[in-house]
Amino acid sequence: MARPLRITPAGYAYHVFNRANARVPIFVDEKDYVCFEKLLKEAVEWFDMRVCTYCIMPNHWHLVLWPKEDDSLSKFVGWLTMTHTKRWHADHKTNGYGHVYQGRFKSFPVQDDSHFLTLCRYIERNPVNSGLVENAQSWRWSGMWHRCNSGKSNVLSCSDWPVGIPDDWPSLVNQRLSEKEVLEIRRCFDRSKPFGEVTWTQKTASSLGIESAIRPTGRPKKNDS
Repeated sequence: MARPLRITPAGYAYHVFNRANARVPIFVDEKDYVCFEKLLKEAVEWFDMRVCTYCIMPNHWHLVLWPKEDDSLSKFVGWLTMTHTKRWHADHKTNGYGHVYQGRFKSFPVQDDSHFLTLCRYIERNPVNSGLVENAQSWRWSGMWHRCNSGKSNVLSCSDWPVGIPDDWPSLVNQRLSEKEVLEIRRCFDRSKPFGEVTWTQKTASSLGIESAIRPTGRPKKNDS
């Protein structure tokens, strides 16, 4: 039986993430990266999706999507991962050799304020944190590179954001995030927890029916009585 679509109404921006099966590299050379970017552009045209930014890493990718229609996000990402899997196997002549991705994609909504900017900084700084480049704008396979090199590539362009992009954005991205910011974003990865201030997070989790994502982990404490 097919799995139900996730509840992903329009009106929110979402972080979307997926990783290669067994964390092995699936983007090895330029051809692999270009293929995924072309598929991403194709999916944008098919589903009229706004891609605010993205980052393709050797064994995973991040997208920040801002859908115009309810539940179009699941259809968009489902088509993208399924089509990429088929084309990857065809290009690498590995049909029948198993899964490309470790499982279903992960996603969570993000508040359209400073939290949105913090998340985008985290994503676009990924190649720097991994030691692939010295500054974020040097990583060819990201929204940052496309904004800094508009006109050099017609493969994909990113949409407007629900918040303004600061004038000193490259400088901000190249600054380290605080340990607290990184831990909170990773907690959202792990639990599909909305990323925002407390009141917004609680309200969003309730409206999306994902209250379990914000509940404390572990066993409840026993009463002394």
